[in-house]
Amino acid sequence: MSQPTLQRRLGLVQATALNMIDMVGIGPFVTLPLVMGFMGPNFLLAWLVGAGLALIDGLIWSELGAAHPEAGGSYRFLKLAYGEQKWGRLMSFLYVWQTLVQAPLVLASGAIGFAQYFGYLVPLTEWWQPKLVSGAVVLLLIVLLYRRIEDIGKLGVMLWVGVLGLMGWLIFGGLTHPNHPVAWLPEGGFSALPGVLLSAAMGQAAIKTIYSYLGYYNVCHLGGEIVNPQRVIPRSIFLSILGIMALYLLLNWSVGTVIPWQEASKSEFIVSTFVAKIYGAGAAQAATALVLLVAFASLFAVLLGYSRIPYAAAADGEFLPIFAKLHPTKQFPYVSLLILGGVGFVFSLLFRLGEVITAILAMRILVQFVGQAVGLMLLRRRRGTAALPFKMPLYPLPVLIAIAVWLLVFWSTGPKFMLSGLTVIVLGVGVFLLWSRRLGRWPFEKKELPL
Repeated sequence: MSQPTLQRRLGLVQATALNMIDMVGIGPFVTLPLVMGFMGPNFLLAWLVGAGLALIDGLIWSELGAAHPEAGGSYRFLKLAYGEQKWGRLMSFLYVWQTLVQAPLVLASGAIGFAQYFGYLVPLTEWWQPKLVSGAVVLLLIVLLYRRIEDIGKLGVMLWVGVLGLMGWLIFGGLTHPNHPVAWLPEGGFSALPGVLLSAAMGQAAIKTIYSYLGYYNVCHLGGEIVNPQRVIPRSIFLSILGIMALYLLLNWSVGTVIPWQEASKSEFIVSTFVAKIYGAGAAQAATALVLLVAFASLFAVLLGYSRIPYAAAADGEFLPIFAKLHPTKQFPYVSLLILGGVGFVFSLLFRLGEVITAILAMRILVQFVGQAVGLMLLRRRRGTAALPFKMPLYPLPVLIAIAVWLLVFWSTGPKFMLSGLTVIVLGVGVFLLWSRRLGRWPFEKKELPL
């Protein structure tokens, strides 16, 4: 009997929907007040910086994703770029190793944010009640994702409609009830921009906005399940980024015109407060319920995409074999789904939201984002560009800008989180060496002596 394999069933609409619901999530609703607190009246600039980095980095993901549309995303990209038999094994292993920690952290961050907004509808007064809510969210996600990919694609589009409906309602409310002007440029105009962009406040605000844009590459994790991936992957990435950028900027502008940034920066339920000011308490409760739907939809896409990464590595013989198992009838990596979901459940009970957001970025930047950008240059040098389905414009400028900005963001996370990210890498190197020694692979392979 033939072994089950991943099926290419997701088209452009479904791929874009899964990307966008991954990107929105709870992020903009919990980070919006934080960004206003850091940036004051210049808060829109931080969202433009996040969008700019996403667009530049999206060129890297598009070129790699179109050329290598397989399950696992960065796992495959890193392995191919640095050499499948030597350093590529280490880099791809480190990425999968980090995924076992950072993917559950992403899941936990959304579940914790979900519990925070749930507290607007049902007061959670005891310390354990928010944890009960966040844990229940993760368990429900696992149940919903335990099914065929084509069913998930349809469900993803339905959730996407809910995301667009909520954002459209909020933006319309701001457009029709403006009370305060919002400036796109800092006081002093263009001449003041460099000082604002290079400030410490921008560094802290950018961490929050970049977190809210993450997910534009989710389609690359699902590369083995995308129809016509050479065209669909780049298009879905840029449609996602441009669409979410417009929604985020309009949402922030709308909130800022109704609620002064000084007041908005102190709100735990900024969307609820915003809608209550315009339409009253009943509408605020309805808006909060929609925020919860959006947060849940995002986590749905997050766990779906990340569950394919350990599977791809294990199926390639580079990770624990148990992760390579596909469900015998539904053809999805159920072991990977259950383990990542289970760890996410534990993390949702242990951590606080602000710490989780910064830890997620600090852990991922060096191996995934910087490592992948350098890897693209290595691939171009080794293989050329003749066979590339998608070629980024102005190469290598976008790659160099992406590397510089990602390193600046890493520095902005601060010594504590920089050290935590480096610690995970060092531990991963140790585990890789033990794993390779057990398998007798590089750098421990035995060389045959000449006769």
